[in-house]
Amino acid sequence: MKGIADEPQYSVGLLEGGTALCDVIDNHIYEQTLCEKNAFFVADLGVIMRQHVRWRTHMAQIRPYYTVRCNSSPAVIEVLAALGTGFICTNKSELELVQSHSIPSEDIIYSAVCKQISQIKYAAKSGIDLLVCDNEVELRKIARCHPNAKLLIQVSTEASTQDDDMSMAFGCSLKDCRHLLESAKALGVQVVGVRSHISSSCDDDQMYIHVISDARCVFDMGEEIGFNMKILDIGGGFSGSETQLEQINSAVMSMVDLYFPPSTGVSIIAEPGSYFVSSAFTLAVNIISKEAVARDHDPSPNDEPEFQYYMNEGVYGSFSSKLTETLIAVPSVHKNSALDTPVFSSSLWGPTGDDMDQVVEHCLLPELHVGDWLLFTHAGAYSLGQPVCTSSDSPPPPVYYVISSRDWFEMQDTGVTQEATLKNFSLIPYFLNSCQTEDGF
Repeated sequence: MKGIADEPQYSVGLLEGGTALCDVIDNHIYEQTLCEKNAFFVADLGVIMRQHVRWRTHMAQIRPYYTVRCNSSPAVIEVLAALGTGFICTNKSELELVQSHSIPSEDIIYSAVCKQISQIKYAAKSGIDLLVCDNEVELRKIARCHPNAKLLIQVSTEASTQDDDMSMAFGCSLKDCRHLLESAKALGVQVVGVRSHISSSCDDDQMYIHVISDARCVFDMGEEIGFNMKILDIGGGFSGSETQLEQINSAVMSMVDLYFPPSTGVSIIAEPGSYFVSSAFTLAVNIISKEAVARDHDPSPNDEPEFQYYMNEGVYGSFSSKLTETLIAVPSVHKNSALDTPVFSSSLWGPTGDDMDQVVEHCLLPELHVGDWLLFTHAGAYSLGQPVCTSSDSPPPPVYYVISSRDWFEMQDTGVTQEATLKNFSLIPYFLNSCQTEDGF
């Protein structure tokens, strides 16, 4: 079975008879060891389904809208569409991708803060009316190119800027919202709700309290001006843990009941991205070179070397999130090592030799050799886009999709069927390589 990414038809391996995800990874590593040793992803689509069930359990009153830029793998889009999520798109290619899966236009939000006029016109032509806006320049472009647009005013929350400098670039301040709303009224553009920006690195559930109270202020302004506002988007920031969902739900729903009771008819939505896909993907990379260097900090009493390992994927490819200062977790080594195997100070680099191409600055690993494999779990977020640097001859790593028979049956119990909603799926029983099984690889 070969899962094929970015094609209309893709194979999904059905894991039966006790076959586990680690067996699939072992199998593909065995195949790659016999040929080019290219990096690859293995994606467990059952994880996405389980995350959806967890959301539905703990956040039942908040509809998820998936942020497509987080992971635009077509199988991910198709599964989430089948499960009933909406979609947040930032550009024309994402809009086209989502529309190719027959997503209703009312379930799509075009969220780019700075929009090209041609893309606004594309949204108008495609019937995608929900757009995000946070300033008057964008408002005037939208009024000119998409008169039927329904706007979500993106609001910056002061509390969100204290620990996240990047968040300062997003959103209209509360003091400027009235002017923006009055301008929209003068231009004849509908405003139907409020959107908040919360960083994916946010770990403070109290942030959502600020978001909802600020949104209430903007709703009151809008209603005074004459808008009928019915959508509250509380943004992202969801890590994927069940504990966090419970905490956020507790904080959010108490404020929603206070400021947006059911009688208001306001729909509450949120933007989970990494939440759905991060833990569903594992990236396997190969060591292509190594170098022992003298330690220039914390000298070892035994003069132990420090190792620099070079992998066949780096920050200009699958680890591009490192360029935005995202911390890449230390990988596991794909080989059996004794418990008393010594470990050495190590750093992990991409293949370019560029000083920027450092994936992991410091970690402790047993000594590795060229041809060894490393496994990065939680690799599903911001790792499958177009390579930042295209000078390499290597294509992006392929994605091999799998799902356990148990998860598949549970997905069908939710009303998702291959014939009706997963039409691009080719479900194939997964068989381990017989040679690998015999060799005990």
